[in-house]
Amino acid sequence: MNKIIRVMMVEDHPEYREGIILALETEEDIELAHAFGTAEAALHKLQYQRDFKKPDVILLDLNLPGMGGIEALPWFKEYLSKTKIIVLTQSENEIDVLTAISAGASGYLLKSATLDQITDGIHTVMNGGASLNPSMATFILEKMKKNPPKPQFEAVLTEREQEILTLLGEGLEKKQISDKLGISTATVATHVAHIYKKLQVQNAPAAVAKAFRMGIFSPDEKA
Repeated sequence: MNKIIRVMMVEDHPEYREGIILALETEEDIELAHAFGTAEAALHKLQYQRDFKKPDVILLDLNLPGMGGIEALPWFKEYLSKTKIIVLTQSENEIDVLTAISAGASGYLLKSATLDQITDGIHTVMNGGASLNPSMATFILEKMKKNPPKPQFEAVLTEREQEILTLLGEGLEKKQISDKLGISTATVATHVAHIYKKLQVQNAPAAVAKAFRMGIFSPDEKA
């Protein structure tokens, strides 16, 4: 039997929240453990409710009343260090995207995403992947290419590590990268661990953002 994935949703629009709740109810291995309309309410429960069941995944809106999602994200990471966070928002703002993934979000999905894409995203991050809207992966790469930063370090990542990081940024999971490159999943996992250690990040989206800021990726590279 598959492990049940506990989800916490922080979303202030009741109709949209209800739609997600109904979608999650159709998934045998996903349950909605908590739903909050504000980040403050969620954080209060985390801090003061002793029997609070920690979620495996948080679906976090950015445009919340009071404390916004960007501001709340580091607090959730502090209290729930092992919990995956998927930003679920209407914002395509470049700063929001890069700030969220740099702060530790494991995914960034637009609210225009289908319910299937959202549930697939939950499964993806739980399997160690990066859940990004297809347009978001391209968006991040293309935006950074238009204004490429000057390299801060040379040869920080090996050619193979850069290749794997690019595929992670496109949303591929370790098994998919293994199949694409013709190497074992264990080898991919080793390279990924080296990438995270070198860039001092915890997940693939943050690694992609940092690699561009450092100038590791060439502006001529293709997503």
